[in-house]
Amino acid sequence: MKGIVFTEFMEMVEASFGFSVANRLVQETNPASGGVYTAIGTYDHKEIVAFVIKLSEISEISVPDLLRTFGNYLFNTFTLTRNELFQKNGNTLSFLESVEGYIHVEVLKLYPNAELPRFVTKRLSDTSIEMIYNSDRAMWPLAEGLIQGCAHYYGEQVTIKTDLLKSDGSQVKFLIDLVQ
Repeated sequence: MKGIVFTEFMEMVEASFGFSVANRLVQETNPASGGVYTAIGTYDHKEIVAFVIKLSEISEISVPDLLRTFGNYLFNTFTLTRNELFQKNGNTLSFLESVEGYIHVEVLKLYPNAELPRFVTKRLSDTSIEMIYNSDRAMWPLAEGLIQGCAHYYGEQVTIKTDLLKSDGSQVKFLIDLVQ
């Protein structure tokens, strides 16, 4: 997993829970990396999973809720650092439809060895799409948070219905509807 995910996660933890909690996550999970990350580095995704589980224990916030919150945070960070990727699309649904064919292509130009989830989208109507998430990492609540962050960025409200297509969470269908 790319280091930017780790650096942004730790920044979110520090901003929301304080430096002492971020430090405690590193001390108590004892990651192989030593808890030192660079945005361009690549690290085992199990380290962030351990951080989220430990943060859930400390904060008493569920793992899915923490991942959704982080997805929102991460989307906002992406809009600040790579705003040109978001200006091409004028709304939430068109942006989400561009993730696989444009956004991930651009991400891979920056980070050629990035292991990204796959998304298959299908337009259902002018106000609705279906997105199928595929990733062995099964971090679909993070993807859901990114979708929520996307809607916020475009100033739109959406409803998101999830359907686990595989019980381990490695394949999930999102039905995303614009609230009119």
